[in-house]
Amino acid sequence: MTNNVSMETIVSLCKRRGFVFPSSEIYGGLASCWDYGPFGVELKRNIKDAWWKTIVQERDDVTGLDTSILMHPRVWTASGHVDSFADSMVECKSCHLRWRAEELRDEKCPKCGGKLTKPRMFNLMFKTFMGPVEDEASTIYLRPETAQGMFVNFENVVAISRKKLPLGIAQIGKSFRNEITPGNFVFRTREFEHMEMEYFVKPGDDKHWFDYWVKERFNWYIGLGIKKENLRLRQHSKEELAHYAKDCYDIEYLFPMGWAELEGIANRGNYDLTQHAKFSGKDLSYYDNESGQRYIPYIIEPSAGVERSFLAFLIDSYREEVVGGEKRVVLSLHPSLAPIKVAVLPLSRNEKLTPLAKEIYGQLRSSFMTYYDDTQSIGRRYRRQDETGTLFCVTIDFESLEDHQVTIRDRDSLAQIRVPIEKLEQTLQTKLSGEPFDASPLWATREK
Repeated sequence: MTNNVSMETIVSLCKRRGFVFPSSEIYGGLASCWDYGPFGVELKRNIKDAWWKTIVQERDDVTGLDTSILMHPRVWTASGHVDSFADSMVECKSCHLRWRAEELRDEKCPKCGGKLTKPRMFNLMFKTFMGPVEDEASTIYLRPETAQGMFVNFENVVAISRKKLPLGIAQIGKSFRNEITPGNFVFRTREFEHMEMEYFVKPGDDKHWFDYWVKERFNWYIGLGIKKENLRLRQHSKEELAHYAKDCYDIEYLFPMGWAELEGIANRGNYDLTQHAKFSGKDLSYYDNESGQRYIPYIIEPSAGVERSFLAFLIDSYREEVVGGEKRVVLSLHPSLAPIKVAVLPLSRNEKLTPLAKEIYGQLRSSFMTYYDDTQSIGRRYRRQDETGTLFCVTIDFESLEDHQVTIRDRDSLAQIRVPIEKLEQTLQTKLSGEPFDASPLWATREK
């Protein structure tokens, strides 16, 4: 095991530095619901942008979609969610807490040791009503996944994109599951964001593309800084495969509570389009001009949760070290994920430094997510930026007023270089593009 940071440490950091707050906190909070603060919302946005860039922007065989959270109720009947999307639940006869039966190792309540009821099935979909009358005819559901919206739009996307198979449809959006036992911070919540892609392929080609996407998705996390030893692949046994799946792999991450699913990649066969064609009466087959065949495409589905990725990236980037006799906490987030790229820090609030510092801040923030901080000592401000993963700190001192140069400090190496103000933005862009920080001939010093 290589992860030594505890979940309590991560939760404390997230609250202290504005990554995650309990939802409705002034009212006592709401179980398993979280609000993302100024730094958390930027990290989430960067994770989604990185996923979209890899899955959609950099490929010519995938297109995007954004479908409604509320869908026709027959969608969920066709998909099997109404009948099959359920967990086996038990209830403690003493404290009345409810648990997922599959997570229990014995027949006693994990909380109080009381006796448990016999398992019964509990549907995980949230119900609501459309219109002014709350009756069975007006019942609809908050979607438990984004996938179905892509399946029912398959015909529309094929027609408008004019792309041939293999063809992917990607979507990022909210999903809702009435989990019996949510927990482990943001790992399992009732409201979360999915990053899903449905990749439609010719029957017979599905094994090739399934293997391809398992490898691609595994390497995506490594490319964004996750340590390879903290990731593993786990193939589902035949007994645990979903009713629609031919095969499935989980990418698992070594969280503080142990190995757990980070992302799933499933070979869904042709179940989904077949079901929606049956229940809607629409022909959802695909005509292959090259072969002259008509068939129901098979679907390969990589499905990741934004919140679980968020948690994994935080945990994997967290480190503690001693600098100058003091503990330094740093989030060594990948440059593309770091919430703040540049912090502008005048040496003090001196009235002579502030105008220049504000001017530089104004120039940089159109190109980078930039933060301005002039409270407390420069050392304390460095530490605050380290804890939020800020890549570079730009310090304006009294010499800057004379030589029109500023100091850039690198988060990871602690190296510092002094550059002319007119070359500051160009230098930062170069370093963000991957140039080693101390490659510059202007290299000056390193924080001790």
